[in-house]
Amino acid sequence: MNIFNRDQFDVAVAEWTNCCADYQKIQSLIPPNYVFTFDSEQVTWLKNYNDYNEFCAEIGVFNGQLVAILCPMDANGQKLIVDAFPYSILSELDGDLRLVETEQYKVIKNAVLSKDLQRIDYDSDTYFPISNKPMLEQDVALEAIESWRNDSMTWFYRECSEFKGSRIFRKFYVPSEDLIASKPGLYKIVCSFGLKFSQVYQRMLPTLIFISFYHDLQNSGSIDSTANTYDWSQPCPPLCPFNYNN
Repeated sequence: MNIFNRDQFDVAVAEWTNCCADYQKIQSLIPPNYVFTFDSEQVTWLKNYNDYNEFCAEIGVFNGQLVAILCPMDANGQKLIVDAFPYSILSELDGDLRLVETEQYKVIKNAVLSKDLQRIDYDSDTYFPISNKPMLEQDVALEAIESWRNDSMTWFYRECSEFKGSRIFRKFYVPSEDLIASKPGLYKIVCSFGLKFSQVYQRMLPTLIFISFYHDLQNSGSIDSTANTYDWSQPCPPLCPFNYNN
């Protein structure tokens, strides 16, 4: 498991901040088709330390590579002081990235026969699935990932040239459900950047899309709808729920 100590964490985070106004540096750090990958050991570590309904994914630069660093939060939503920070290096996928979304529909049919066995009433209702977990439809995820691949460098160029990098993300706040396994068999999570339009800010904002990989993605429980794609991260800036430097 890749781990930073406190000093390495501070250096990595500061280095990304220093890069945010340098478009050419960003170009070299962020190939648009690269992703972060977290293994099950890192996910378990976060689950054991995080006491809030969100965790923080800090962005840093270490040895000339972009990294995403897992930071647990305490029960009050403040960053927890720890001595070790798991991280993932932005890198090329080692195979195809499969997004899965399965929906199960329930059809209820009612028929009434008269006493002489003539059909006198018949109706059919289809009940659509309701998930008990936050979920991102697959086509929305694909659109955001493809937008990042096609337009992220244009987005960075504008942010660097017009705003000197001040609006570029330093971290992401992510609901814990996105990274904590909901069932047995999780062996890795691939985390891709995406670009989505924000109605509130009236501009494109980056996001992190978490794609969970299980040894068996079949729905064996009582959940009516399952998927391996989630998207609930909030970039900071602009969406900073606490003090900017927390």
